[in-house]
Amino acid sequence: MDYFLRFAASGTVPASWFLPDFPPLEKRRSFSGELNIEIVSHCWLYGHMLVYQLSSLINYPPTNCQVTMTVFYCEEDTRTRELLNYFSGIQKANIRWNWQALPREQLFRRGIGRNYAARETQADWIWFTDCDLIFHKGCLDDLCQQLQNRRDALVFPKFERCTSLLTNEDPMLTVDPGNIQILDINTQKFTLNERTRATGPLQITHGDIARHCGYCECLPLYQTPANTWCKAREDRAFRWLLRTQGTALDIKGVYRIRHVYKGRYSGGKVSTGMRSRIRRIKSWISEKLGLTRPKKSQGT
Repeated sequence: MDYFLRFAASGTVPASWFLPDFPPLEKRRSFSGELNIEIVSHCWLYGHMLVYQLSSLINYPPTNCQVTMTVFYCEEDTRTRELLNYFSGIQKANIRWNWQALPREQLFRRGIGRNYAARETQADWIWFTDCDLIFHKGCLDDLCQQLQNRRDALVFPKFERCTSLLTNEDPMLTVDPGNIQILDINTQKFTLNERTRATGPLQITHGDIARHCGYCECLPLYQTPANTWCKAREDRAFRWLLRTQGTALDIKGVYRIRHVYKGRYSGGKVSTGMRSRIRRIKSWISEKLGLTRPKKSQGT
């Protein structure tokens, strides 16, 4: 089934076979003024990166929109649980925390949490992201401005600023779990890159679409619990179901920490080391071929 869905999501199979009742443009509402935006993130053993994401909402809170920060996590991940407990005690105007605990088997299939959030959201727009993304200065206010009166099914930031592939020994990632605090990034370590489609951490969906369609709800594989963290192939399937690669918006302040070690990796040191080396090689090839489209830095 996995191979078939990957084949189907390439566009060779009509999305209407799986999602025939897709809301047309004229049936989607347009929202203006102070928008309600929900951000949905997943965290498993990535507390050392999630701390930067949550800190960015404290350091640079929105002034023209209401933001609900939803994090799916597992109680077994004590570091993430303690981090969320810490941020629960911090109140900030226009920010509402929403922690959602899942059994690890449901957390490991990211489509399950995303689908739950999509169906339950009360937001005008919902941003599906990963916990290594950072909403820096002006990001959410700029997003709110860009979304005024839009009815696109899916939009995404045209630019994001990324680090090189960092190891767990990099100072940015050696966060002391026993001393949780609000952190910020050194923006000089990030390089501007152009994006051409709404990839996994950059999928911003119209609220009416999310509530009506869910997140790959019609594809049972992506709603099936798993024993290990699953490669996020549902991102591509989601774009296919929505009949779009997304509309690019020039949103400032989007940063992402790129890292060699993936939390979903399991097995011994040899297996993990091999996968990390492959990740480095793939990143090097992408940069050489221009697939990430690096741009000259233009500040924050």
